[in-house]
Amino acid sequence: MESWLILILSLCLCAVLNLVFQNKSNRTKLTLPPGPLKVPIIGSFLWLGSFSFSRLEEILCNLRHKYGPIITLYIGSEPSIFITSNTLAHEALIENGAIFADRPPSFFAPSRLVNSKHNIISSTKYGPLWRLFRRNLTSEILHPSRVKSYAYARKWVLDILSQRLRSHVESEESVRVMDHFQYTMFSLLILMCLGEKHDEKVIKEIEDIQRTFLVNGGRFRVLALFGKLGKIIFRNRWLELLEMRRRQESVLIPLIRARRERKEKNPDEFVVSYIDTLFDLQIPEEGGRKLSEEEMVTLCSEFLNGGTDTTSTALQWIMANLVKNQEIQERLYSEIEEVVGSGEEMKEDDLQKIPYLKAVVFEGLRRHPPGHFVLPHAVTEDIVLDGHVIPKKATVNFLVSEIGWDPKVWKDPMEFKPERFLGKEGEVTDITGNREIKMIPFGAGRRICPAVGLAIHHLEYFVANLIREFKWTAVEGDDIDLSEKLQFTVVMQNPLRAHITQRVI
Repeated sequence: MESWLILILSLCLCAVLNLVFQNKSNRTKLTLPPGPLKVPIIGSFLWLGSFSFSRLEEILCNLRHKYGPIITLYIGSEPSIFITSNTLAHEALIENGAIFADRPPSFFAPSRLVNSKHNIISSTKYGPLWRLFRRNLTSEILHPSRVKSYAYARKWVLDILSQRLRSHVESEESVRVMDHFQYTMFSLLILMCLGEKHDEKVIKEIEDIQRTFLVNGGRFRVLALFGKLGKIIFRNRWLELLEMRRRQESVLIPLIRARRERKEKNPDEFVVSYIDTLFDLQIPEEGGRKLSEEEMVTLCSEFLNGGTDTTSTALQWIMANLVKNQEIQERLYSEIEEVVGSGEEMKEDDLQKIPYLKAVVFEGLRRHPPGHFVLPHAVTEDIVLDGHVIPKKATVNFLVSEIGWDPKVWKDPMEFKPERFLGKEGEVTDITGNREIKMIPFGAGRRICPAVGLAIHHLEYFVANLIREFKWTAVEGDDIDLSEKLQFTVVMQNPLRAHITQRVI
């Protein structure tokens, strides 16, 4: 009897110990990635010091040395996961792409504050509506054949840009390039979006209201933080937001209506634009209804914002490095001339025959990605990454700059060396990150920027033509400052000013 009692007690003890150690093991497995101490309500301990979001990247770089390549920061009571490693980024975005394909709620988007149905591709939750919007964009406007059909539009805006730059050649004044680049890209995107060539007055009017939203969008976050109460407490700010949205609709809706009328009268007359694809788009989940004009305004606004500042910023960074590194500029010019031929007109097909041109563009995107973070991701279920759990609905951020500057991946990562994309090293560089992630200026996985091909083509087109027509040199006494600052994109602290002379073609 006594032996049976000992046996039963032993079995009970083993069961209890097994349960304890199993729970302990589970708790060990289910810990968040490491990070600074969390203070209730306020968040991570480092928020108590002097902090601004412009310093977030600097802080993360320091934390990476202390905690490793995956870090947890608390902003308020919610954890945000930051990933700074190319291998972990590939594991998350490619190997587990569906789990990391969602977006956190975009409460801070001004258009969502005005109307919850103002969905856009970049922030819509992963699901049928997102697939509908993205498929429409990629198959109708960003398909290679459609991109090729807009060659006339690129030629139109290139002529405008060249004419503006020639005035600086004649006056021998230095040129502040960013103003011209932004206007050029905005003119091109308006034509692709709305299907019409508009004069400078209309272009400037659209650009002004779009930039107003970009610059002031952050001021309205307080409305989202306080929900409906915020519209009462901060009534003046709420009315200001409504007025901005009213202005945007008053500018874009008449242009949308005019395009619809012309399209209905002559359906086969025009090259298809983005707005043309939205007229007949139906949402099956909502009874097959068509988009409202207000929803079209929001999607057009995303199209214009997504392709203007990012491309013009990247173009300025590339040209700044070509001014700073004259030997790279002259090699590029020589290779362009070798392919095109002296006195011949450059064709868009010629761009694919100039490997050094693509190398210059890729190196510009690696060294100076316009955005140092991709848009935040959210996970659809609990997942273990690098031995740590990332809980369902957690916000996950990927540090683009650190991945592209990793000294374990790139030799002399802070140097501008296009040659690194030629030969064996360049052959394994996949800018989409599908094979491996070495740089992700456009993100990677299912939420990769859908316009990656269009953006690279635009950069190659404008860099090649600008270098072929003009020689770019630094203004006397200016060593070209490559310091950065954060605006909507990461721009030059001191915008590029250059001296240009006409080449003999």
